[in-house]
Amino acid sequence: MDQKLKVGIRGGTGMVGQRFIALLEDHPWFEVTAIAASPRSAGKTYEDAIGGRWKMDTPMLASVKKIVVQDVSDVQEVAAKVDFVFSAVDMTKDEIRRIEEEYAKAETPVVSNNSAHRWTPDVPMVVPELNPEHFEVIAAQKKRLGTSRGFIAVKPNCSIQSYTPALTALKKAGFEPKTVVATTYQAISGAGKTFKDWPEMEHNIIPFIGGEEEKSEQEPLRIWGRVEDGRIVKADGPVITTQCIRVPVLDGHTAAVFVTFEEGKKPTREEILKAWKEFSGLPQELDLPSAPKQFIQYLEEDNRPQVSLDVDYENGFGVSMGRLREDTVFDWKFIGLSHNTVRGAAGGGLLTAELLTAKKYIAAK
Repeated sequence: MDQKLKVGIRGGTGMVGQRFIALLEDHPWFEVTAIAASPRSAGKTYEDAIGGRWKMDTPMLASVKKIVVQDVSDVQEVAAKVDFVFSAVDMTKDEIRRIEEEYAKAETPVVSNNSAHRWTPDVPMVVPELNPEHFEVIAAQKKRLGTSRGFIAVKPNCSIQSYTPALTALKKAGFEPKTVVATTYQAISGAGKTFKDWPEMEHNIIPFIGGEEEKSEQEPLRIWGRVEDGRIVKADGPVITTQCIRVPVLDGHTAAVFVTFEEGKKPTREEILKAWKEFSGLPQELDLPSAPKQFIQYLEEDNRPQVSLDVDYENGFGVSMGRLREDTVFDWKFIGLSHNTVRGAAGGGLLTAELLTAKKYIAAK
């Protein structure tokens, strides 16, 4: 790419916004030129707006410290500075739906980490390796919005990244899951928190995360759905039931998964491992800057994957599987692990933007 695209971060002071900024350091295609946040941060430099709330392990980029934060609601002013925006704002769903459409109508593509548009029929909800064909609905969305280049694309819930890629690989290999039970053990950064912010999570487990179980059960069905008449129609199955538990871990969502396959479609252990090892998608084919070389890894040790050892696999963009065993009730069971703020949140959005750029949906204004 001859010239970097100009990127805006909506919600740049929050944890996911900070992760976007950290991931964009020295990015070969994208450069942060605008940061927008709430009115209380607007008018301050990014460094001053963050104050002591920088939550990343790496230092704040020098190139963003002096950027003056804009009000996220000043759509035209922010849009004038960028070619597209990442969205990670803390607002109500109605407010998010409205303002993301305003940015799109300002001819500024929106790649959103928020959940507000995940079920809008003509908005693609994409994991780049799993369902890039859903980008086809963007044409219908542009027609509805009356835009020539503006649109919205979203990423799914962070928790499903720890098991949906593994199930998708098996589906692509011809093995159809019929029933899935998944219990996710979710890191506190998924709530935008650190232990400093949330000391009561130390040595604690909370067996409830609002809205998370419905997302975990339904969003994979949309990913496995089909494009029909300019809209996404979700898949009829498999049946998925989940429990979502908050655990005292900073980064990394772990899933314990049980699967029964359609009659005559139960794979062998060797077939499962082969499907996981060989699975890849357009990000790998196109060698996108953030794409993991090996998307899914399987770890043979009985005590893997572990958050402390494996969460940063492929710089956090890969997913790790382990403990594949036949089950006495279901066909198979296994453990999955993904980095919730990289693959699950900001990194997933970044990889989506890279694929949208490679496919010419995002370009310089």
